[in-house]
Amino acid sequence: MTTHFDVIIVGAGMVGEAIAVALAQGNAGLKVAIVDPAYNKPAPNMGRGINDYGMRVSALSAQSQTFLTGLGAWQKIPQDRLSPYTGMHVWDAEGTGSVTFDAADLHVPALGHIVENNQTQWALRSVIESEESIQVFADKVRYFDNRQDNGYTPVALEQNGMLQAKLIVGADGALSRVRQWAGLPTREWDYGHHAIVATVRTEKPNQATAWQRFRPEGPLAFLPMPHDPHLCSIVWSTSPEEAKEVLALNDDDFNQALASALEHKLGTILESSQRASIPLRQRHAKDYWCDGVVLAGDAAHSIHPLAGQGVNLGFKDAQVLAEEVIRGHLKGLDIGSKHVLARYQRRRQADNLVMMASMEGFKRLFGADQPLLRLLRNQGMNWFDNVLPVKQHVVMKAMGL
Repeated sequence: MTTHFDVIIVGAGMVGEAIAVALAQGNAGLKVAIVDPAYNKPAPNMGRGINDYGMRVSALSAQSQTFLTGLGAWQKIPQDRLSPYTGMHVWDAEGTGSVTFDAADLHVPALGHIVENNQTQWALRSVIESEESIQVFADKVRYFDNRQDNGYTPVALEQNGMLQAKLIVGADGALSRVRQWAGLPTREWDYGHHAIVATVRTEKPNQATAWQRFRPEGPLAFLPMPHDPHLCSIVWSTSPEEAKEVLALNDDDFNQALASALEHKLGTILESSQRASIPLRQRHAKDYWCDGVVLAGDAAHSIHPLAGQGVNLGFKDAQVLAEEVIRGHLKGLDIGSKHVLARYQRRRQADNLVMMASMEGFKRLFGADQPLLRLLRNQGMNWFDNVLPVKQHVVMKAMGL
């Protein structure tokens, strides 16, 4: 068994797996290891019952689709688990302001695709299984030591002894242990929101449209799911107190409360799945790297899900990090050094900060209840809705085009 690697990736989520595949396919001869105790979890459920769909979904942009296609992963997501959405309707619960986006105005087939996270993860895993230069350890990292004089960092696993790598990638999520062990500080604050997630069946069809209502307590999104035009994934952001009350409701009362929260835009809620609540907190690492260690995805930055941009930012990290590591390796540089990792940070940090600031601005704007601010907010939304070139620019930016 190989114990020395060029790169060890801690975390086999979507971003970690994408980094592994991108490095393996870079024709640079890099040896890559993935370490995650949850790697061997079972394949996603392919049933069509209300509880057969993954509760966590992502709105994958055109840029993410292109990236995953280049890795050979997009083609492995079952077609009947891809839900292209062609419209988006956003409105203010406290007034008359609304904005509608239409793929036809942009001359594109779709604004993006709603995909269950476990389907994307499984597709990437299928590619990993065919890559000989990637070795997987379904194991837990106990700790990693200081970088040695030979440029390798020892990584201790619980069951598989000691590995060594020139570069450790922390792709282990918002509560990253790699980030903590490396001593990389974060700026963070609580959004004061919990996100309730579930799959629901609605009375009216979703029209392949993402519906988002901005309530004072937080945004509520209905995202169109595949197979059935009456099926939606919901992300209901609200206060911790309301989240606790809503989760305690029986199915009938939950369905009524949810339909009311969306102003019955899709009629009544006929059926709902099991539900979960996720506390929302924004984090951003002040630095994405230190000697021999680098962060990507939620380990480096986590944002509010109101625009569905979290995993798209993570895939941009994956693409850029792989490019810089391959570039440095082919130039004979130390891939765990400042010469490689600082370039990655320069290319990604500003983009991530802009998106995080935008999401925080949206949250504060729609959470404000001052009458004058509400009036200006609604007037601004209606103005924006009527200026097509501006709308086109914003949507194309979100799509990564």
